[in-house]
Amino acid sequence: MLHANYNPDVLNFLANLSSDEVFTPPHVAKQMLDLLPKGIWSDKEATFLDPAVKSGVFLREIAKRLTDGLEKEIPDLQARVNHIMTRQVFGIGITKLTSLLARRSLYCSKHADGKFSICDGFENENGNIFFDRIEHEWKNDKCVHCSASKNNYDREEPLETHAYQFIHRQIPERIKNMKFDVIIGNPPYQLSDGGHGASATPIYHKFVQNAQRLNPRYVSMIIPARWYAGGKGLDSFRETMLDDNRITKLFDYPIASDVFPGVKVIGGICYFLWERDTRAKCQVTCNFGKNSSTLKRRMNQFDTFVRFNEAVTILEKILEKKLPSQSEFVSKGKPFGLRTFEKPSGTGDIMLYANGQRGRIERAKITSGHNLIAKWKVFISQGYGEGGEGREYPRQIIGKPIVAPPQSACTETYIVAGAFDSKNEATNFAKFLTTKFARFLIALKKNTQHTTRERFLFVPRLKMTNEWTDKKLFNEFGISIEEKKFIDSLVKPLEIG
Repeated sequence: MLHANYNPDVLNFLANLSSDEVFTPPHVAKQMLDLLPKGIWSDKEATFLDPAVKSGVFLREIAKRLTDGLEKEIPDLQARVNHIMTRQVFGIGITKLTSLLARRSLYCSKHADGKFSICDGFENENGNIFFDRIEHEWKNDKCVHCSASKNNYDREEPLETHAYQFIHRQIPERIKNMKFDVIIGNPPYQLSDGGHGASATPIYHKFVQNAQRLNPRYVSMIIPARWYAGGKGLDSFRETMLDDNRITKLFDYPIASDVFPGVKVIGGICYFLWERDTRAKCQVTCNFGKNSSTLKRRMNQFDTFVRFNEAVTILEKILEKKLPSQSEFVSKGKPFGLRTFEKPSGTGDIMLYANGQRGRIERAKITSGHNLIAKWKVFISQGYGEGGEGREYPRQIIGKPIVAPPQSACTETYIVAGAFDSKNEATNFAKFLTTKFARFLIALKKNTQHTTRERFLFVPRLKMTNEWTDKKLFNEFGISIEEKKFIDSLVKPLEIG
């Protein structure tokens, strides 16, 4: 039975628009606002912008804090509310619906100038929460600003175009030339780019970049963590973020549903604080299930962002050895030029491994990777798992390795993880890939299902004339008992079938 005074927050119960347009729970918005200096809440000149308003939760929580913080400065409650609403708090809706919802959250009325509005200082119904339907700017069937597909988003009213004003150079006139102290929010994550299947282009980083270009004192956004490893339009963004010592705090959640209950975001979620006038190491907090760790460190210590603080010392021990990276010996995708749909013909002198099948194929069909054909090879699936979503930790990271003899090839279902002159070396390498040590190092770069050569960057190239076990590897690299326990928490055992 609920307590008589039970007063739930309606914003905790809103259904998300999609897995890419997720409403921020109030407690998460509060945690992000807690990153800002306390003095800002008693500054009547401070200005705040949410450039991707959905439920209005950020604006509502900002207004609450300012209402308390400015009590001495502006004692009259109505005058204080009017000042905050008309001069300090601003938002840009991502759709017409969210702009109405946000006005309801902030002004207690979808009409800012209506009789039920808590602010009587507006002369228009929008208040300071803006939304204007705009169109994409098409070139070669893609939007030049966000890469959205013309086929999917060239829409007539009443359908939404999802051409977000903040990243389409269409900032409302009322706020175009304002200098904001804080830009904060939870931007849309991606848009369909018209590619095969559910292909989509990330757009969240464009909100971060445009916010920084406005040069506010603080930027804080909650975004997918896939940028840690780059890929699909994110490589430049990753490099810029890792090198930016104005990012002073980062909160990482490998399991996205720990932040957004019931929502699946492959690779997890993070939020950060960017401080224009500060240069410092980043305070990284990784919230992994019930465990949390915090460490001040340089974001660019490695070429990818290593989310787990406990992994930093392990990597440092491995890199001290100055061994080559296994990534230099892993094939690119489609190693023999054969697409997934290529099937064994039943004739030919080459054994083809194709999506769980084996059979013969004519050598003439192979268009690349000829230097690998005569080698002993180890294949692994190019796609495996989901990069750490759902509560699947510990996980296997990669599929079971396949040892393939000379005169063999594979379709793009697989990549060649290593090629050797002898069966013994190939077998030992396959066993090496089943160790928790090797798969842990792959996991640090693998935040999606795709297994590419880049995922092997941290894996050291070792001599495979002898068999490697976890015990031997841990001794070789001086891995401590606590570090072993951490690796166990991430990686499941994997046996060769």
